[in-house]
Amino acid sequence: SFKYAWVLDNLKAERERGITIDITLWKFQSSKYDFTVIDAPGHRDFIKNMITGTSQADVAVMVVDASQGGFEAGISREGQTREHALLAYTLGVKQMVVAVNKMDDMTVKYSEKRYEAIKSEVASYLKKVGYKPAKVAFVPISGWVGDNITEKSKNTSWYSGPTLLDALDNVMPPKRPVDKSLRIPIQDVYKIGGIGTVPVGRVETGIMKPGITAQFAPSGIQAEVKSCEVHHESLLEVGPGTNVGFNVKNVAVKDIRRGDVASDADDNPATGVTSFEAQIIVMNHPGKITKGYCPIIDCHTAHVACSITNIKEKMDRRTGKVVEKNPEFIQNGDAAIVTMEPTKPFCVESFAEYPPLGRFVIRDMRQTVAVGVIKSITKEEIDNDD
Repeated sequence: SFKYAWVLDNLKAERERGITIDITLWKFQSSKYDFTVIDAPGHRDFIKNMITGTSQADVAVMVVDASQGGFEAGISREGQTREHALLAYTLGVKQMVVAVNKMDDMTVKYSEKRYEAIKSEVASYLKKVGYKPAKVAFVPISGWVGDNITEKSKNTSWYSGPTLLDALDNVMPPKRPVDKSLRIPIQDVYKIGGIGTVPVGRVETGIMKPGITAQFAPSGIQAEVKSCEVHHESLLEVGPGTNVGFNVKNVAVKDIRRGDVASDADDNPATGVTSFEAQIIVMNHPGKITKGYCPIIDCHTAHVACSITNIKEKMDRRTGKVVEKNPEFIQNGDAAIVTMEPTKPFCVESFAEYPPLGRFVIRDMRQTVAVGVIKSITKEEIDNDD
């Protein structure tokens, strides 16, 4: 049942399919925190949007369908539940709450046994991905009836844990990298009557404020920032972790696009890269990956085809020791250092300097093939002579 997503969905295409397509931002408050919800899509066709949304989150709420057949479909080899957990972890969302939904379903009838079976299966998968199951809160809920969302439900008298809202309140806010240079991966660009061009994205590092000259990578376009807004409120500075819309002067909407990165032109600005070296782990590729392989790389909000130009070394993924230099190929389970070249201008950073811009997912054949982190980048030379 797609019933509850309707609170967020307002795109016509979504209405017709009953599926969440783009990423919507809305906010709610608990007694402890202000939350911004990024409703990331769960259907396989839209995994690209899911990645864009996940790359901006501090905590993931994974909603698992408890109904007979529904859960099994999600957790199966081709299912979405596994892939989402993996994407969330790789993209740096280290805190997870699992909502076991549809407890009211005719096939579940608030069964503790069904809940425990789902919990143990999901926990064992989360552990494989890298989460610590002991730190993941599991909550049996019904989005339709409202069980255990904000108030404890009599229907699950066997459950003594937190409600969904309490579980979110138990999350630790991450430390924000304020002292690094500004980086904002652009999620969307709007043209707003009477204001002009307004790019929107999450401040990942540094501080955004009116008056700075923004530089957009990989294009190199520069523009003065006139104002910054967060949830329709004008602010004089915006720090990391916040989604911001900022108005730039004398730039056309078409000159900025999703996947660009905004930075401060006067403080170590972002640029495009001609190549980058990365450590990848292959998880789900049916054959052998060799030089010349050219899949889609999803990094922050960008999605760009990149070609593997060199496989430098294969290593043991647990110890990091080099097993083989210049291997002919790599396959499932292998970790390797590779050199990649984007097929079109692309802005990424090394993971050590800017973690959110240095983690990526490799997709091919509509699934996640591998995950990786960027070790080093080769910057494009910018000509400022034109």
